[in-house]
Amino acid sequence: MHKQEVTIYDVARKAKVSMATVSRVVNGNDNVRKETRDRVMEVIKRLHYQPNAVAQGLASKRTTTVGLVVPDLTNLYFAELSKGIDDIALLYKYNIIITSIENRLMKEDQAIQSLLNKQVDGVIYMSNRLPEKVMDAFERTDTPVVLAGTKDNREDLPSVTIDYKKADTEALNLMFNDGKKNLGIVVGDPDAVVNNDYRIPAYKEFIKEHDLGEARIYTNVMDYSDGYNLYSQLAKDGVDGVIVTRDSSAVGILNSAMDAGKNVPKDLEIVTASATQIASVVRPALTTIKQPLYDMGAVAMRMLTKLMNNEEVEDVHIELPYELVKKQSTLNQ
Repeated sequence: MHKQEVTIYDVARKAKVSMATVSRVVNGNDNVRKETRDRVMEVIKRLHYQPNAVAQGLASKRTTTVGLVVPDLTNLYFAELSKGIDDIALLYKYNIIITSIENRLMKEDQAIQSLLNKQVDGVIYMSNRLPEKVMDAFERTDTPVVLAGTKDNREDLPSVTIDYKKADTEALNLMFNDGKKNLGIVVGDPDAVVNNDYRIPAYKEFIKEHDLGEARIYTNVMDYSDGYNLYSQLAKDGVDGVIVTRDSSAVGILNSAMDAGKNVPKDLEIVTASATQIASVVRPALTTIKQPLYDMGAVAMRMLTKLMNNEEVEDVHIELPYELVKKQSTLNQ
């Protein structure tokens, strides 16, 4: 027979106190008489009660829990963002519930609703996709939400990012100054806000400003194999310089070009936009737009703690500094 889990209600009933009192004892609140505290602790020990985050938050209607929505748990970009979030959450004693929407097993709006149903105190959202249903869910709730590494095109939600348009323009200018005139851009989801509203427009503006002719935009390039398979099309289109939003896709393009006997960077320059570890371990090492991913996550979590505690937040749209790190995949190092 399965042993029934002991609940906060069981402890309160046995100790003849309210659930709020049990929660205060569990959380170390001093506003409990010693006699009552001792009685509750004796019952907790006798019943082998294991408090969880929701039970601990009953007294204040807060769960001390933050929901984290991650598109892909295996992506190093989101892993580094999450590390910054987790360290600050630990500092401020918040627990984290991670919800992955990888491979659309859980749609974004369902993920948000699932977290809100768990009565989380706040949500950090890292997916580049912000469908109307997600925005609607955010607008309906009083739960604070902060975007980390992404934006919403209406700028209704607090966010921590970099200046994507400026960063991509600088990368394109680097390749242009190296004599590359057939520049392309490779992105994952073309409907992702960062791609659709910032990266692709920056690319189009650069091509137009420098009279470089036809735009070469390649979409839905999601991983290494997509990048590897794409190279033949890049070669066919005469692309001699490309900015790639995903490091894994950039490595795929790099290896495919080299397998075809091409020289990187003489025949093809590559700049990648994530600067995860993979960009530095390949050879030739990839020139990257280095985003301060850990700091972005940490600042997003700190902003969320302020919003959850109704503290003043001077700037809810923070752009942290980036760095264009020149390595072996571009001529100008």
